[in-house]
Amino acid sequence: MKFTKMHGIGNDYVYVNCFDEKVEDPARLAPLVSDRHTGIGGDGLILIMPSQKADVRMRMFNADGLEGEMCGNGIRCVAKYAYDRGLSRKNPMRIETGRGILSLDLKLKDDKVDQVTVNMAEPILELGKIPVDRERVVKGSREYEYRISIAQGNELLDALFVSMGNPHVVFFTADVKKVELEKLGPIVERHSAFPKRINAHWAQVHSRNEVTMRTWERGSGITLACGTGACAVGVAGVLRGRTDRKILVHLPGGDLTIEWRESDNNVYMTGPATEVFSGDWRE
Repeated sequence: MKFTKMHGIGNDYVYVNCFDEKVEDPARLAPLVSDRHTGIGGDGLILIMPSQKADVRMRMFNADGLEGEMCGNGIRCVAKYAYDRGLSRKNPMRIETGRGILSLDLKLKDDKVDQVTVNMAEPILELGKIPVDRERVVKGSREYEYRISIAQGNELLDALFVSMGNPHVVFFTADVKKVELEKLGPIVERHSAFPKRINAHWAQVHSRNEVTMRTWERGSGITLACGTGACAVGVAGVLRGRTDRKILVHLPGGDLTIEWRESDNNVYMTGPATEVFSGDWRE
């Protein structure tokens, strides 16, 4: 099986061109290729496929084999792969995902995709649609404000829940470097309030237009970046009155620009897409 390793600010996946290749069991394959010691190494597996509804289709599987609805960094790389290899030369490009069909504006350099702006559509804030079990969270005093208890001494964490087609919880903190992500991440991801598990993010606000965040990604653990998570942080910042609608988000792997536009209520994410290498996978 031919593959290409790509990343969006360090959020790396193994990409397979299913216009040419056939992947019989991607849920089984994803953990094998994602293993950083015995496999190719990555946060998961992404299939680039023909679509009856759009220019191409994306399916993504986390490192544990769980299929995700959407990946913000991954979809930028799908657009780059498709454009650079001529699977589609549309600009803007329409990509079918588990979230629906999204539109991507491509910025070219030497006739190759360098930066991509993704219309991530409207954020979902209704608990049942995220999904979050309303009976297992505590309502706060303000709209969209909730608290969840964690195993360590029944401590309550202030939380805001957002879906960008996949579920996210955002916690604001004074110093993101001090968050014990490796301890808190797995507890929050598998909390009983989240029937489909959840992506957990801790965000530190520097100013009205600048934020730093760290992520525990559902099914993959600590990652260098999460595009949909950065969108969720942008939405949470506005809802909490902490940030403006357009912000620069610093992630361990690099920066993303996030804008939640009032004009259409859609979230727009801008960032790079990078190809690393290609090869052949043999089991």
